[in-house]
Amino acid sequence: PREMRQLGEQSLQRGGNFHPRYHAIHQMMTKSTQIRMTRWLALGSLGGLIVLGLAWEMWLAPIRPGGSLLALKVLPLCIPLAGFLKNRMYTYRWVSLMIWLYFIEGVVRAWSDRNGVGQVLALIEVALCLCLFVACAWHVRTRLSQAAAHRNVDNLEASAP
Repeated sequence: PREMRQLGEQSLQRGGNFHPRYHAIHQMMTKSTQIRMTRWLALGSLGGLIVLGLAWEMWLAPIRPGGSLLALKVLPLCIPLAGFLKNRMYTYRWVSLMIWLYFIEGVVRAWSDRNGVGQVLALIEVALCLCLFVACAWHVRTRLSQAAAHRNVDNLEASAP
């Protein structure tokens, strides 16, 4: 793979074009980097939401002094951790839908909390939700296009003389 990438880069430097097979392989390599990056962004955002939710409801700005049962809202966020660690695309798909519930909670609390700390924490929650959504959507899109590129490489190799 490294040699093929070097050949493709040399061809581009000379003003040439990639052979379709090398171009598809080069795209797959950059896609695998994107997949790793989006996976870690999703894991980081999810972990941040879990830590933020616990800290917010237990210590930083709880609704009742001493913490509240709203800290249990982070339990559904723990479910996709296993799917993210196993790199299951279905997990990325349903998390990109589920995360909007937390986004809505962040927007409502940023708008309605009278406590300045609670408003800042809500805005952080909104930002983390947006990061998680973008990471999940980008991950799914990249993996689907990588699968299509892989099918194209297989078709090119099968049709080669």
